[in-house]
Amino acid sequence: MAVLALTETAARLPARGALLGLDLGTKTIGVAASDADRRLAMPVETIARVRFSLDAERILTLATERSAVGFVLGLPINMDGTEGPRAQSTRAFARNLAKLTILPIALWDERLSTAAVERALIAADTSRAKRKAVIDQHAAAYILQGALDRLGQALSIPGS
Repeated sequence: MAVLALTETAARLPARGALLGLDLGTKTIGVAASDADRRLAMPVETIARVRFSLDAERILTLATERSAVGFVLGLPINMDGTEGPRAQSTRAFARNLAKLTILPIALWDERLSTAAVERALIAADTSRAKRKAVIDQHAAAYILQGALDRLGQALSIPGS
């Protein structure tokens, strides 16, 4: 399956079914999932990165367990709109994952997601150790929620 922008992927998704959101870091992968109606994103887990084959195996297992119908990967675009090495790495991960699954994979701009989540966790008086343990999965939920909100807008706008 091809790796596409979220709006292009929307047409390939069934009307219902969970989506899995991924926040790819160099050491960890935050995972979130939506409900079947795609209204709410929830943190699932943080995967400690080992190597691509093991990381992908865990992601695909989670997708099966949650009956996911697609993936949303956070694309780390620079503030000026350009793509740097992290974005290229994310695109490569998405291309490699696409070789292992028939599920559609969407890329979604994740600018400032981790910073926003960290601010929210600090505001909730979450300890530094607890923040470190959950920030990636919460960032994945933040990314996925943004994508779900955009998909919901697209469905409510005639002709989009």
